[in-house]
This record gives sequence, C-alpha cells and structure tokens, in this order.
Amino acid sequence: MTLSTGRVLIIAGSDSGGGAGIQADIKTCAAFGAYSATAITAITAQNTVGVQKVEALSPDMVKAQIDSVLSDIGADVIKIGMLANQAIIETVAEAIEDQDAYVVLDPVMVATSGDKLLEDGAIKALKEKLIPLCDVITPNVPEAEILTGMKIEDVDDLGKAGAKLLDMGAYAAVMKGGHLEGKMVVDVLVSDDENAMMTAPRIRSKHTHGTGCTLASAIAANMALGVPLDEAVNTAREFVFEAIRSAPKLGQGHGPLNHGLIFPDQEEAPEDDSSNPFAALKGLQD
Repeated sequence: MTLSTGRVLIIAGSDSGGGAGIQADIKTCAAFGAYSATAITAITAQNTVGVQKVEALSPDMVKAQIDSVLSDIGADVIKIGMLANQAIIETVAEAIEDQDAYVVLDPVMVATSGDKLLEDGAIKALKEKLIPLCDVITPNVPEAEILTGMKIEDVDDLGKAGAKLLDMGAYAAVMKGGHLEGKMVVDVLVSDDENAMMTAPRIRSKHTHGTGCTLASAIAANMALGVPLDEAVNTAREFVFEAIRSAPKLGQGHGPLNHGLIFPDQEEAPEDDSSNPFAALKGLQD
C-alpha cells in the first residue's frame, strides 16, 4: 500500500480541556502536516484536575461517523483512542476490519488524573475484537498489565508483555516505560523482527496530560505520510519529549503538552516568495 496523502481517521473521545483525546490527536497530526478526520466515541467534561462527567455516544452514531469518512475521504491510518464501552469496541472493530489502512491503537483505560475511561466489561472485547486488527498498539505499564495479566517491574517485563500482545494478534507494540522508576524513560518497540529499546531523559513535570494520545497520534501521522514504523516511533517520541519540555503550564493539575510545535522544522521558503501572503510570518517560526 502506497501512503502519500497523510489521511488519519481518529476514533476517540473528546476532552473539553483540550489536552488529550480528539483535540490532542488533531493538533498532533496537524503539527506533522497530516490530515485529520474524526469519529467521536464519547464526550467528557474534564480539565487538568480530573474528569467530571463522561457520556458515551451510541454505537450507531459512532459507526455512522466512521462510515461517512471512509466512504468519501478514506484513511491511510486509523488511530483509535478512548472507546468507553464494549458495544462501541465491537462496533468499531466491525467497521474497520476490512479497511485497507494501518491501525494504531492507544488502549485508553485511565486518564492521567486516575479517572476510569473504559468500562471493566470492555477489556475482553478489546483483547478479542480489536487487538487482532492492530498494526501498532501503544500501552503504558498499567494498561499492559491489564491486557496481559502480568506484573511489569522492569524493561525486560515490557518486552515480555509486548510479546504477549503480539500473540493476541497485534503486528507491533510500543511498550511505554514512563511508569517505571529511573532517571531515563525506556520504551520498547516489540515486533516479530526484534525488541528495540529507546531511551530518553525523564522530564520531571506534572504537565503530562495527553502524552499517550499525543504519542499514538504522532506515530499515526508519520505512518500516514509514508514513514517506516521504527522511524515514526522515534520521531513521535522526540515530539512528545519536546512537547512536555515546552508545556504551557496551564491549569491547576496535570496540564497539557505544547502541541503547537513546528515539527519537523519548516523548510526554508524560496528566495522570491512575494506571491505567498503569509511569507512575512515565516520569520516568526524560525
């Protein structure tokens, strides 16, 4: 399959605070120049201190959004986030199973604040219906423990848990190690070919709301633009690192990242750029 148009269909919940969910996904894809279409699964009332209310959409409405986008615009990559309940999971799986698009799944279960975003009864459906359709799954440690039933205490365990997710049908797994102790954050890209460890300095910050959504969407955007998986993952990790480092420090709790990064850097404009009405703004981005 040739990827050239950079179309990402995002299936996820809405975050009224703008730091995670569909809002973070759209902003992240835009940072890389990919096009975002959406199918919203749930509306949340939330801010940096927590989730106050969640209202899931009907499975029929979720399916209608997916069908509407795919029948007209299409998608190179389908990025999946919050799914809320078993009925929506089953609906999404059925709607995308025959699509000629890569699937990136961020198995959203708990918000950064600790609030639950997935009903307990939905875990079985996620494992049986959706994971087998995934090209990439991006769980953090608590999510990986729930999905695999194993305790994850170190980097070796991340690799073992990733292998279990591949046994469930996923093509590759980005096992995020941010919840493990240490001065460095170690993630592991697990595939049939190898386990690749990726490290970065840990940024001590409370402004990490939406990191999972952002990472998965950055991977999806790069894949939609034709970037190989390993490179897409590394680029996404760099983006998240810079987005945390330059976070705007909004709110009283777990604040959002800086999704306004120009990433990658814009190429230099042609010398004669007088025909471009925005040319005067170029210097503001350098």
